[in-house]
Amino acid sequence: LVLELNQVIIPTYGTVPDQQNLHTPEWADSDDKPDSLFFSDGQRRIDFVLVYEDESKKMTHKRSDRKKQKRKRQVYESNLINNGLQLEATRSVLDEKLIFVKVHAPWEVLCAYAEVMHIKLPLQPDDLKTRDSAFNWFSRLFRVDENIIKPEQEFFTAPFEKEHLSNFYIQDKDTFFNPATRSRIVHFILSRVEYATKNNVKKFGINKLLDAGIYKAAFPLHDSSFRHPSTDPDCPSERYLLYKEWAHPKNIFKLQPLDFIRKYYGEKIGIYFAWLGFYTNMLIVAAVVGVGCFLYGCLTKDNCTWSQEVCDPNIGGNIIMCPQCDKVCTYWNLTITCESSKKLCIFDSFGTLVFAVFMGIWVTLFLEFWKRRQAELEYEWDTVEYLEQEEQIRPEYEARCTHVVMNEITQQEEHVPYTACEKCIRMTFCTSAVLFWILLIIASVIGVIVYRLSVFLVFSATLSQHITGTQAIRKYLTPQTATSVTASIISFIVIMILNIIYEKVAIMITDFELPRTQTDYENSLTTKMFLFQFVNYYSSCFYIAFFKGKFVGYPGNPVYWLGKYRNEECDPGGCLLELTTQLAIIVGGKAIWNNIQEVLLPWVKNLIGRYCAAARSEKIVPRWEHDYHLQPIGKLGLFYEYLEMVIQFGFVTLFVASFPLAPLLALINNMLEIRLDAWKMTTQFRRIVPQKAQDIGAWQPIMQGIAILAVVTNAMIIAFTSDMIPRLVYYWSFSVPPYGNHSTYTMKGYINNTLSVFNISDFKNESKPFPPWFGNQTTCRQVYRDFRYPPGHQHQYEHNIYYWHVIAAKLAFIIVMEHVIYFVKFVISYAIPDVSQKTKSKVKREKYLTQKLLHENDLKVVKKTMGKIADKIFKGGGSPFRPKAE
Repeated sequence: LVLELNQVIIPTYGTVPDQQNLHTPEWADSDDKPDSLFFSDGQRRIDFVLVYEDESKKMTHKRSDRKKQKRKRQVYESNLINNGLQLEATRSVLDEKLIFVKVHAPWEVLCAYAEVMHIKLPLQPDDLKTRDSAFNWFSRLFRVDENIIKPEQEFFTAPFEKEHLSNFYIQDKDTFFNPATRSRIVHFILSRVEYATKNNVKKFGINKLLDAGIYKAAFPLHDSSFRHPSTDPDCPSERYLLYKEWAHPKNIFKLQPLDFIRKYYGEKIGIYFAWLGFYTNMLIVAAVVGVGCFLYGCLTKDNCTWSQEVCDPNIGGNIIMCPQCDKVCTYWNLTITCESSKKLCIFDSFGTLVFAVFMGIWVTLFLEFWKRRQAELEYEWDTVEYLEQEEQIRPEYEARCTHVVMNEITQQEEHVPYTACEKCIRMTFCTSAVLFWILLIIASVIGVIVYRLSVFLVFSATLSQHITGTQAIRKYLTPQTATSVTASIISFIVIMILNIIYEKVAIMITDFELPRTQTDYENSLTTKMFLFQFVNYYSSCFYIAFFKGKFVGYPGNPVYWLGKYRNEECDPGGCLLELTTQLAIIVGGKAIWNNIQEVLLPWVKNLIGRYCAAARSEKIVPRWEHDYHLQPIGKLGLFYEYLEMVIQFGFVTLFVASFPLAPLLALINNMLEIRLDAWKMTTQFRRIVPQKAQDIGAWQPIMQGIAILAVVTNAMIIAFTSDMIPRLVYYWSFSVPPYGNHSTYTMKGYINNTLSVFNISDFKNESKPFPPWFGNQTTCRQVYRDFRYPPGHQHQYEHNIYYWHVIAAKLAFIIVMEHVIYFVKFVISYAIPDVSQKTKSKVKREKYLTQKLLHENDLKVVKKTMGKIADKIFKGGGSPFRPKAE
């Protein structure tokens, strides 16, 4: 690529001219046009802006350092001019130390680089007729008024070639390359121009200059203020329209103007908002079904027999539970858990099972329909063959290409940055680093578990409980509740701290890995970050759902962690309610934290900046200076936006069996998220360099993996975390003879039947409780659901036949549920093609017409040329084809 650029338009690339041969930008005073997007001559459009601090006015660096920085900047700007760009420098009107260098790309430069970058440009207007959808009349109610934001004209496009310039649809050279494309081309040049050579290694690119502080900022301009249209008639005020019709809170129920977003910000931003809007729309169906299941649980909770038995003073009031820890814990009454059992009836109902099955199917429909929608956008936005034609090699990769290898396909030599052995070493190091950090998270989770085990003893001793006590606080602030809430808060704090540290580590690892293209770089970083975030966010939920209370032994023979801490037990109703609490704290805390970090902080920074400049507000501030005082978007761009939504997608799908209201909360959050992201991007951040993107990248296979895992996790939550299977086994088998005493199937007696009996005389000395025993009873009941023979039985404290029935039923349920859902998912995936027939036809039609158009034009040129030659031959004297005179 570098050689190609050298031949095309960069004859002096790689040379560092002498001081007297350096080209310098033109200088111009700031005009009185605050919204102008042009040089001082009013003709040349500003495609990019570079900002630096005048080295002569810097006081924070040594004089020698300031000279080096100035020299690098001057060489860089000179090479930019050698590459054909035009530069104009203007001093700031608010801060005399700041210099703004405006960059303009002339027509010849745009054409040359458009060909190098294989940018698709219009050939002729699209003549394909589109049929309106049957629901078009309904969706029109939520669309942006077409009189305000006019629909973009559709074109057939092809990769630009200068030799076929006449074939392209050029009505005006100034508008043939739109502002987004111009900025993209200029950024491509800025990223590849050299500024120094050290030890025969070229240093180049605006990113390195920004990191070194030689330039303070580099960005394309917004075209107007977001508060009012531009006063310049040549400025289209697209930013104002985006704010008014998209980012403003009044548009929360409107559809997004995706084509307009793509035109202003580029395909990468457009595909993100298209995906987020599609996901939000699909959540409407899931939220409706989830609310229905929740309401079903609320309506049937009063008929929950096992909860009534817990709250009944004649049943639950007479059941004495064994202590939940050694020595300091006392015996307690089952009625203490009355309130939690009522809440549990809402979530642990038959409706939850229906909703879990529904969500397994919903997630498949969501992913399949998104593929179809994505294929439509690929066609409409000209990214169908983007990866093969337009994506360029990263400058950092190009700079390291020192090894020569033979390409197996072309049988030609090509340069790569490392040998096969070095690549293996890099991959091994990167994988080891990621595994180390994942193990670090697991260690932190174990630390939180140890905290839970140890602090439970403190709460049990502090929140004193007695069998005859009637304190109201005991209904809500039990040792289990206090431990769960504090542990969830600590877990959330640890998650946030590790996130901040690991972000920097993941970027360093990916930089060391040296991916070839920007898409490869982002996909590699996405995979590393998501693996970390997956373990970080979900590990505590997996622990509560599948490990807590599962390996605890029984009161006379408990299981200990590290030989010291007694393993945690679940409430008599299971750990489902605690899982719901954990989810609510992490999801709620994460949403608040993200909004503070993403919205509030940029707004406060910009507010402070405007306040500091208020004293100088009587001066007319140009557009480039307004934009400079906005916040930069950051190196990771949309990464955290995607990550936030995919983590939410995981919570909505992986653990939805414990919280059917999750899709509703996600829907409300996303409706706000779309407008907050739009508001933030339009009003608080500098304009992003437009980038191409074919799809949502590595997030697609990540969501597919979550969808497959969600079926397993929800089946296991219903089987092992909820109490549904033991209740069904009791209802159908153990409530009637030969195991039960009832004449008909019933849930009566379930509580008494499923809490195993333990003789208090069998306590070991190290676990016998200190508090005295009140009453004449000699037994207590096991806290969690366990099915063991009572004391005095020949197999006392061993698992009884009820236990094995329940285990068999749980395994059978998991196998049946998984196979049924996976089969339905397979059928749906097969029945819904990734690309609709309509889109396939459009793609084929466009290819046919563009090839035909280019071929016919070439034939016309050939015929015209051959016709002229033939005329010369026939008309010219002495031609061998001239007839002989008789």
